[in-house]
Amino acid sequence: MAAGKEIRGKIKSVENTKKITKAMEMVAASKMRKAQERMQAARPYSEKVRNIAAHLGEANPEYVHPFMQLNDAKKAGVIVVTTDKGLCGGMNTNVLRVVTNKLRELQDAGISVESVALGSKGLAFLNRIGAKVVSQATALGDQPVLDKLVGPVKVLLDQYAEGKINAVYLCYTKFINTMKQESVVEQLLPLSNEQMQAEKTGASWEYIYEPDAQSVIDDLLVRYVESLVYQAVAENMASEQSSRMVAMKAATDNAGNVISELKLVYNKTRQAAITTELSEIVAGAAAV
Repeated sequence: MAAGKEIRGKIKSVENTKKITKAMEMVAASKMRKAQERMQAARPYSEKVRNIAAHLGEANPEYVHPFMQLNDAKKAGVIVVTTDKGLCGGMNTNVLRVVTNKLRELQDAGISVESVALGSKGLAFLNRIGAKVVSQATALGDQPVLDKLVGPVKVLLDQYAEGKINAVYLCYTKFINTMKQESVVEQLLPLSNEQMQAEKTGASWEYIYEPDAQSVIDDLLVRYVESLVYQAVAENMASEQSSRMVAMKAATDNAGNVISELKLVYNKTRQAAITTELSEIVAGAAAV
């Protein structure tokens, strides 16, 4: 019964793995609800700031912020938002595939790229492919903290304001629902024509600035960039917990199937051993 003992050991090992994946599934489900609530609470603010910034681009005020001006530099910035931990299905793989396509597209156009990594998985990937990483933020935890995000991103924002780069792109996983998440690349700076057209309602808005246009627009555009980065990280965290819950549920179900198959093999092996022993006993009795 050496084979039977080995199979029992495998069954015990898979059962232990199943307990771990089940526990991780339940933890992810608990965190997913909080992450979704946090992400949905941030969406109205982010959308309103985007709406106002888009209309400011059409208003042609007496002051135009550098974030709303086009630059001719042959360099672009890419902010890559990923997770710090694995075991969340193909989420990181999908967003990094989109990042790779974007980097290839920019390089084919003769534009060099500087990257900012938010999350250890993206940082490891960018280092592995030899991309230039100018700043990074890892160990973000389960809740996005704006202070940790603004610092690394500010490196690219300052370069854009100085005219050293011509665009800043934001790559992250957008939360659609529990079963579906979408990897997207959005243009953060300058405010794109697509964003303007999407936000326009057919009527232009006129603004009265107090104390002056420069002070108001400077503050608004900073809030605009901060809100988009925060929202991207919040969406990514909600997507992470959803992907992890689904992946761990699939792992738990697969472990259950493996245990059933191993038990079937064990029972067949045990039955064969018993049949062999009975045959030997019968043969011995007949010989006597």
